[in-house]
Amino acid sequence: MRLAFCLYKYFPYGGLERDFLRIAECCCQRGHDVYVYTRSWEGEVPSGFKLTLVPVEGYTNHGLCASFVRRVRPRLLEERFDAVIGFNHMPGLDVYYAADVCFKAHAHENHGLWYRFTPRYRVYSALEESVFSPESRTEILLISEKEKSQYIQHYCTQESRFHFLPPGVSRDCRPPAHHAVIRSRLRREFSIGEDQNLVLMVGSNYKKKGFDRTLEAIASLPRGLKENTHLFVVGRQRRRAWLAWSRLLGLFERVTFVGERNDVPRFLLGADLLMHPASRENTGTVIVEALVAGLPVLATDVCGYATHVERAGSGLLVPSPYRQADLNRKLAYMLTAPERESWRRNALAYTARTDLFSLADRAADTIESIVRENAAVPRL
Repeated sequence: MRLAFCLYKYFPYGGLERDFLRIAECCCQRGHDVYVYTRSWEGEVPSGFKLTLVPVEGYTNHGLCASFVRRVRPRLLEERFDAVIGFNHMPGLDVYYAADVCFKAHAHENHGLWYRFTPRYRVYSALEESVFSPESRTEILLISEKEKSQYIQHYCTQESRFHFLPPGVSRDCRPPAHHAVIRSRLRREFSIGEDQNLVLMVGSNYKKKGFDRTLEAIASLPRGLKENTHLFVVGRQRRRAWLAWSRLLGLFERVTFVGERNDVPRFLLGADLLMHPASRENTGTVIVEALVAGLPVLATDVCGYATHVERAGSGLLVPSPYRQADLNRKLAYMLTAPERESWRRNALAYTARTDLFSLADRAADTIESIVRENAAVPRL
């Protein structure tokens, strides 16, 4: 099959981008021809990918997205692919991978009526509607059940067009036999004692992932507990303002930004707790990665994958509506709770019996099935 994969931009550390790479590589391994269209690409291009960088023009994010759609659509029509798979909203897709929250729902919940008259809203809502409207023939790969109701509410999308996928966690996150050695080495590398608490955050959008909430929660800890707790932050973000905030809260020596990393599983094994108090999150793959590593989780219930924490019995959730006092209290409890070892055992037992790894294979299966069905029913 000739398959075209479209996404606005690629860099190696985003959740959407990592899922795209896994799915596209899986299709390539199955013998399909994989063509990738994007406006920018960071990092090495996998063998077998036929990459096209689409030139765009614009001064705003929504302007760049609209320009990409205008430029790429004629190329896709000219090439006559068996299927066009999109990882961002755009018209003309055969398959859409729903990695983001419903834009229209988020806009209506968090902005006033005036926002709906802005160019940003008009562009993004039109692109989203091109995928989810009842007139669209795009099939949807869904990774978070909680978003389906939002799409149906705002666009009347047909239930039959949704195809649910399990998470796609790398098996590298599972603790190896020598996991205790990995933990000790990481702590020695960063001068963290075995008796000290190491809290971990992973993500490239600090505000969205709740980094400000985490800082306030650590600042609220009793003095002795706070002085025995360190926060490591993995991911890409401009740090100057966050460094200033941590200094203002008296946490400058307690917070370490380790940047973008290819060895995140090592940090999962070395930490005592993953914090993910996101303000909005379609899934939160790192939550499931932490469970696979046996790391307890403290997250907000808005995260799509927060349900796995409840099912596993491997941490605590902060309910909606969010209250900072809830997070503060639960962080203090989790750092001193006698259940810490049982949370770890529960996580490992849950991930051993639950499919948390087959996203790429299931997505490839669905894409192949959709292509066969489309071939059997020619479009007008």
